[in-house]
Amino acid sequence: MQQDITIAVIGGGAAGFFSAISCKTHHPNATVTIYEKTDKLLAKVKVSGGGRCNVTHACFSISQLAKFYPRGEKQLKKAFTQFNTNDTVTWFESRGVPLKVEEDGRMFPITNNSQTIINCLKQETDRLGIAIELQQPVVMLERCDDGFKLTFREKTIRVDKVIIASGGSPKIEGFNWLKKLGHKISEPVPSLFTFNMPDESIKELMGVSVEQASIKVMGTSLKTNGPLLITHWGMSGPAVLKASAWGARILSEMNYEFKIQVNWLGGLNEDKARSILLEEMQMHPKRKISNLDSIKLPNRLFLFQLKKLEINPNTTLEELGKRNQNRLLNTLLNDEYNVSGKTTFKEEFVTCGGVALDNISIDTMESKVCPGMYFAGEVLDIDGVTGGFNFQAAWTTGFIAGKLGSSN
Repeated sequence: MQQDITIAVIGGGAAGFFSAISCKTHHPNATVTIYEKTDKLLAKVKVSGGGRCNVTHACFSISQLAKFYPRGEKQLKKAFTQFNTNDTVTWFESRGVPLKVEEDGRMFPITNNSQTIINCLKQETDRLGIAIELQQPVVMLERCDDGFKLTFREKTIRVDKVIIASGGSPKIEGFNWLKKLGHKISEPVPSLFTFNMPDESIKELMGVSVEQASIKVMGTSLKTNGPLLITHWGMSGPAVLKASAWGARILSEMNYEFKIQVNWLGGLNEDKARSILLEEMQMHPKRKISNLDSIKLPNRLFLFQLKKLEINPNTTLEELGKRNQNRLLNTLLNDEYNVSGKTTFKEEFVTCGGVALDNISIDTMESKVCPGMYFAGEVLDIDGVTGGFNFQAAWTTGFIAGKLGSSN
């Protein structure tokens, strides 16, 4: 590659930094500059994981890893052969940032501080001599014979190649500058949001969590499972966030007005749950229903269900009767709630949508309609469920984009 090539990286987030680092690593003679529209760098890295930065996920099988992406599974399966979770762990640990695995598979720096990741990325850009310019929103991006012309508020520059790592946008208008260059845009809708339940009294139990629950969005084929958290506005936790990711477009079309069915017993079917209940009734007939041992639910949630069913918590198991057995099991296995609206965490918002993947050569992340332009991160129509998968997509697409099509 010619020695004086200039590359502009648009966006100072995770994908932008990793693109720039990859670019300078693969093309040490290139001049690489990151242009960030705000006065903050790596803003999502800072707040992710409650300020700890969920760097990636401990899923080291490429075929399994790709299944965590509602949009982009097929393409990422191919991309992960170039850079995957193993490579992410090696990359950070070789730079003095060891990662740890938590019970749910999420991986964090052992410092439990996102600043560790930020410092690592900044140190690497400093070491490689990558320039960074803040408060430089792109006003116009144009193709020219020998590259691209970038117009900012106060200056215009020409570069040989450009990497777009500008992140997602909640509105399609945010992609107009890329659409003008011929790219097809998949309309963005929110992903990874919680369910609002303004008319449901279960909100009184805010803070109560269930380790394993199943959720079904009624009237659809959407079904997920995992930990569930009751909040002061409704329900959250991985089970809900997964449903919001896989059902992003469906739930948008429903205008976020729908009904969910919750199995509080982690996917147990009726026969299994009934046999567990009957066994305890036979062994401990004098035990109060409120002290039921075989149903592993938080006490506040179980008492809430008993109150809803108007079953006295002091009722003994032998007094429960067949009708109340059936009613209790039905509620625990098929509990229904009305959802009306969503809550998106603005600092960490993830969108489904962006530059259509059929416009991109996934081997290089180069645009098929605008040669010399590369893409990385959430600007693409790629998104993962919660748990470090969106950062992994940023590291992978950034690494590939930064190679600028070279095979080394």
